[in-house]
Amino acid sequence: MGSGTWSTNVYDAAAHYRAASGTSAFDYSDRATSGARHTWKAHPSLDPRGLTVRESRDSDEHPASLAIAVLFDVTGSMQTVPRVLQTKLPELFGLLLRKGYTEHPQILFGAVGDATCDRVPLQLGQFESDNRMDDHLGNILLEGGGGGQMTESYELAMYAMARHTALDCVERRGRRGYLFLIGDEKPYGKVKAREVRDVLGDDLAEDIPITTILAELRRLYDVYFILPAGTAYAGSDEVLGTWRKLLGQNVIELDDLDAVCETIALTVGLGEEAIDLEEGLDDLTDLGSGSVATVGKALDGLARRSRDIAVPGASLLDPADQATAGTTRL
Repeated sequence: MGSGTWSTNVYDAAAHYRAASGTSAFDYSDRATSGARHTWKAHPSLDPRGLTVRESRDSDEHPASLAIAVLFDVTGSMQTVPRVLQTKLPELFGLLLRKGYTEHPQILFGAVGDATCDRVPLQLGQFESDNRMDDHLGNILLEGGGGGQMTESYELAMYAMARHTALDCVERRGRRGYLFLIGDEKPYGKVKAREVRDVLGDDLAEDIPITTILAELRRLYDVYFILPAGTAYAGSDEVLGTWRKLLGQNVIELDDLDAVCETIALTVGLGEEAIDLEEGLDDLTDLGSGSVATVGKALDGLARRSRDIAVPGASLLDPADQATAGTTRL
């Protein structure tokens, strides 16, 4: 995993093939949900049952990997998120790579549902550097479930990412990766041992408070929550307040879902100190993006607060530890 390089030509060729063959970018979901609901299940490449670890690793090809995970709610009105992400992948890589925000991004896509009622409440792909991430995205099952109580199982996804991922950016360079949760509801207050056993197969002695698993998760990732407009609870004070208690400044309200990839890319660029917000917005203009104003508004608060942080993105390792860190292959 994590080898190869993203190619817009390969992406375009796959899109043309799908158009010619009459299949959608989410053919697995289309086929799976055409059958009875009790038969729905995660694609084998994204099934968390028995998950050991998803790895973002350095290699000769990618000697300084940077883990970027994007997990989105696929319940109810949120089903449009993966479709937008799929269509905007070239823009995401255009900014990350061609604009030099980071040289070696490795991206994992995943999906979140509701473990209290959904058939497939969690799906996790692999960290990839090439067009296989498009394949993982296309294999996500868009269940469209949820319980309608303004709560989904984001905390279960946090558990999986905290305890079932391994990142060389952290282990070798003391630099956290990035985790973006895209949704419109609140998490449950604790990771339930019963749900972890049912979904992943792990045996936990007891439930885990969400603040505890979030503290674990933050050792690996800078965690962001994006709430797009047009979703069921967009603008909800209750939802936003809950996430701001958990994540502080890292809650991003987005007026236009179509700007989600640009928002992710500029957030990474800011975190890596490759750009300031004005430079990032200039990059969007250069690429002909129509999302300049939307992204500027969404990230203005984050950019202003980032300037107040003493050393954003600084290494967490002692210099002696960094000196011993080498480069290995998967």
